[in-house]
Amino acid sequence: MKTPLRTFWMRRLLAFWMVAAVVSMTAQVLGAPAERAAGAGLVGKPLAIKFAAVDGRQVDLGYLRGKVVLIDFWATWCAPCVHELPHVKAVYDKLRPKGFEIVGISFDQQRIALQSFVLKEKISWPQYFDGKGWENRLGVRFGIESIPTMWLVDKKGVLRHLDAGEDLEAKVQKLLAE
Repeated sequence: MKTPLRTFWMRRLLAFWMVAAVVSMTAQVLGAPAERAAGAGLVGKPLAIKFAAVDGRQVDLGYLRGKVVLIDFWATWCAPCVHELPHVKAVYDKLRPKGFEIVGISFDQQRIALQSFVLKEKISWPQYFDGKGWENRLGVRFGIESIPTMWLVDKKGVLRHLDAGEDLEAKVQKLLAE
């Protein structure tokens, strides 16, 4: 038997869920910024990134035209990022001779932690570092809200994939063949 108090709370709960559903659907229809993938508006467009790497190398995607480039937004303290590293390194070692490059965008806050990790893990590609963590210049510029985030840029310098971590080798092979 339903009591008046129980009926009252059930109606309030139902009303709450209905309002939540309407708000959620409205956000999806209107394309709320929080629901958009970082970089979604950049796919199919040339990507410009230029910086001095933590090791002093000058990096400019414009100079990497003719190569397929993975842009890896990551950090040494990010367990999923570190977990992906052996796979990324294997693809890099296999496909670098064919024109595959990687550019790391580190969300680390301590230069020595990044440099030590890169040395220990024998990561040979350049790393962007400004020590600002989640507020780093490139992360903010591209709206990166989670890591690892891996983007693929084709030989013409055009951003092609926002989810490069999935089937990385196949995606790189396909872009190299174009």
